[in-house]
Amino acid sequence: MNKKEIAEIKKQYTQERCPISRICGCYVDGEKNKKTQFREAFLSLPEEEFFKYLNIFRKAISGTIGKNLLNMEFPLETEKENGTQATLMKLKYSGLQDDGVLEEFYDKIIETYEYTGNYLILLMYAVYDIPGKASDNQEMFDASDEVYEHIMCCICPVNLAKPCLSYNEKENCFSSRTQDWLVEMPLIGFLFPAFHDRSADIHSLLYYNQKPEMPCGDFVDNVLGCTLPLTAGSQKETFQALVEETLGEDCDYETVRTIHENLNEMIEEQKEEPAPLVLGRQEVKRLFEQSGVAEEKMSQFDERFEEAAGEQTSFVAENVANTRKFEIKTKDVIVQVNPARSDLVETTVIDGRKCLVIALTDEVEVNGILVK
Repeated sequence: MNKKEIAEIKKQYTQERCPISRICGCYVDGEKNKKTQFREAFLSLPEEEFFKYLNIFRKAISGTIGKNLLNMEFPLETEKENGTQATLMKLKYSGLQDDGVLEEFYDKIIETYEYTGNYLILLMYAVYDIPGKASDNQEMFDASDEVYEHIMCCICPVNLAKPCLSYNEKENCFSSRTQDWLVEMPLIGFLFPAFHDRSADIHSLLYYNQKPEMPCGDFVDNVLGCTLPLTAGSQKETFQALVEETLGEDCDYETVRTIHENLNEMIEEQKEEPAPLVLGRQEVKRLFEQSGVAEEKMSQFDERFEEAAGEQTSFVAENVANTRKFEIKTKDVIVQVNPARSDLVETTVIDGRKCLVIALTDEVEVNGILVK
């Protein structure tokens, strides 16, 4: 799913448009015991509860694609009978009304998901009547010929509120507030099936992780049956290692700067597109070549790429580039430059010592003091 497709679904989760018809959940304690289960008609909920649930569902499709929102495809074997994708299809087809399927799904999560503390497994079922679009891209609500039937699962921590004093209006005094168990925003969740090209794609889903560097691999493997891509941090580390290994002794300031300048230009050119810029092996190879990496260094690029990243690995460009700052760092000095003006910093040799030279074109301040 791209930004545009996610936004289309997200804007349905409002009181006026709400496509959600049913929610259900299972409350699990820190010992993996089921404390309670429930199923509710969503539109019959009290207004205050209604909006709190909507906030949770909206949160589970919020974030940055390639970081905490990941598109995942199902391996073919998961779509066979008793496969993980087949289980999700049963949940969807039943409209969350098959107790046996729900119980099996809850048990799988409880068995797999490692979390210290209480949590709520929250599921919702929704049907979005997809409006047609005119030639000017305006929605035609009376021209729908397809519905997007989907489920969402959120796993929300349930924590005891912090003790505090509160004002008791009835008694007109301050007293210790009763500590309640509070449902917090989801740590992980997923939307199934994915919404691609304004249609349901049962072969993929959208996965949400509040903490992308803690990807919950066991949950993804056993409950979803999908393969986790590299985290944003791992992508950056792998890309940096690939640059260093490819350039070897030629890994100098000018070449690295050129690679990052070219990468930032590619991101800028793509920024209006709904899908993020993704770099596979061929795109990275072209980037290096355009950045002046010597031909003899590129002769072993394919082999080095496979060693560092794996043949099928791809990088989300914004995960490996820094479009906000250009940083040069030594043990004792850190220099940060506007990426658009990295040309102001050069390397040179002065009295036999390798030095950074910064062209001073504007006023200079030292700890807030203007110097001459």
